[in-house]
Amino acid sequence: MCRAHGLVGDWRPDGWTVPRRPPRYHPDAVTLRPDADDRLLSRIDATAGATVKDSFATLDLTGHGFQVLFEAAWIHRAPSAHRPPGAGRGPGDAVTATEVGTPPELATWAAAHGGGDVFRPALLTDPAVTVLAVRDSAGTLLGGAVVSRGTEVAGLSNVFTTVGPPDRVWRAVLAHLPGVPLVGYESGDDLAAAERAGFRPIGPLRVWLRS
Repeated sequence: MCRAHGLVGDWRPDGWTVPRRPPRYHPDAVTLRPDADDRLLSRIDATAGATVKDSFATLDLTGHGFQVLFEAAWIHRAPSAHRPPGAGRGPGDAVTATEVGTPPELATWAAAHGGGDVFRPALLTDPAVTVLAVRDSAGTLLGGAVVSRGTEVAGLSNVFTTVGPPDRVWRAVLAHLPGVPLVGYESGDDLAAAERAGFRPIGPLRVWLRS
């Protein structure tokens, strides 16, 4: 996402950081080790509005003016996990996931998601990123997701539902990604939907915000 906005992140053993404020809804820093500490703050714009994804829920940034924005659980789905009812069918299904391929399609998807211009057309040219739109047989956009492919797993994020139960969206997304080990994070009702789709929680995280 930062690359799509012309920002270059800095990868170090303790964490990933970006020196200038990232796109809306995205963190200024992400810890990569449980023993990472507040020294990450020296590598970001730590003024009001800064956010830190505490990947292991081990930081305490209250002394720097931060407060916990939300807590969630990392989730993992092995290729061998149970498939939710209705998953894995072909294109003839009433609900299917397809790849977003053009800027106008992305604009429609982003408006439904609520992220607006955070999702820029440059995402569509990134070979590691796939934007999925979930539609019914009438072409109604029911939701979507973003897939970020790594060397061993794929990250699943921005899963959203516009109409009807979220399980339909999860089923369609999983049917589009057969045999792919998936990771991500969710909380609340979204976590419950992920678990029904075969994901299991594997650890806590929290996001800090400087207000």
